[in-house]
Amino acid sequence: MIDTQKKEKLKSLKRRKSYLSEAQNQIILLEKDQLVGTRFVDKLRENNQFPLKARTINILQLNLGYMCDLTCEHCHVDAGPDRKEIMTKETLQQVLDVIDITDVHTVDLTGGAPEMNPNFLWLVEELTKRNVKTIVRSNLTILVSNKRYRTYAEFFKQNKVEVIASMPCYTQDNVDKQRGDGVFNKSIESLIILNKLGYGMEGTGLNLHLVFNPGGASLPPEQSALERDYKVRLKADWNIEFNSLYTITNLPISRYLDFLLAANKYESYMETLISAYNPVAAENVMCKDTVSVDWEGYLYDCDFNQMLQLKVQGERQHISEFDEAELLKRNIKIGQHCYGCTAGAGSSCQGTTT
Repeated sequence: MIDTQKKEKLKSLKRRKSYLSEAQNQIILLEKDQLVGTRFVDKLRENNQFPLKARTINILQLNLGYMCDLTCEHCHVDAGPDRKEIMTKETLQQVLDVIDITDVHTVDLTGGAPEMNPNFLWLVEELTKRNVKTIVRSNLTILVSNKRYRTYAEFFKQNKVEVIASMPCYTQDNVDKQRGDGVFNKSIESLIILNKLGYGMEGTGLNLHLVFNPGGASLPPEQSALERDYKVRLKADWNIEFNSLYTITNLPISRYLDFLLAANKYESYMETLISAYNPVAAENVMCKDTVSVDWEGYLYDCDFNQMLQLKVQGERQHISEFDEAELLKRNIKIGQHCYGCTAGAGSSCQGTTT
């Protein structure tokens, strides 16, 4: 029985044919009146913050595909080895065309494991030619688990790619529990390789940031204090260094929503998020300055809205129709999941927002 449950966890929700694999079913659950408490839109109105408006478009976050070598328990993308969705070169070229005519200065590459996109190296080289800051969100294991990707760390250095790496704890038990057996040791191996190349080291300009997200149904601890703990432990245990730690709140969608429901903690977690609403965090949500692009080229206010298939407001919703002026006028689409970015110290792809 245990082996069967473990095997099921190694499959994406889509492969399991879970009802949560359909975005609309997640939205229906999230918006149920008897479960959600104070509605997010009403919380914004109470604080004179509705509607949320776009501010700039400085960052394009590209989801290069949902394929991944891991099937993490809390993955909001529902990524995994059984997902085959991959952004094509044609769509990537449309993204580059947009960069050429806008003020976008940062491209944030995510997935799945973005490195698994067959056009990943070409894309990074094109971004380097354009002098665009390039971020890669790596799960670390991909860099050592397959010989095809063993050269990628050196490639990152050559192109001065900023690496933001998942590392939900500095202990093996906690990491492997959330992300899979053997992930901790492979992550440590990758971090040592990156350090040897100069990543995370003062004065190199090669930035290496780690990402913490809670293993259970709670908000992250205070970011700077946890960063100190990480730096002490990783240095003492493995002689590993890094620049910053980002704490990110788990949003109640996809596989994390599945986890909450299975643990009978969904309602209590939503109550935690709602009671911790912070107006300052709401003022600084990342969706005000970012546009998310899915593997097919459709546009979203953020990566989380992408997973719920909530496309940007307006008629031009594809990268091929990108209209900066229209996008800057848009209202940001919201829902109960948005409490995850506005609770406590706030949460974004760059950590806290307050």
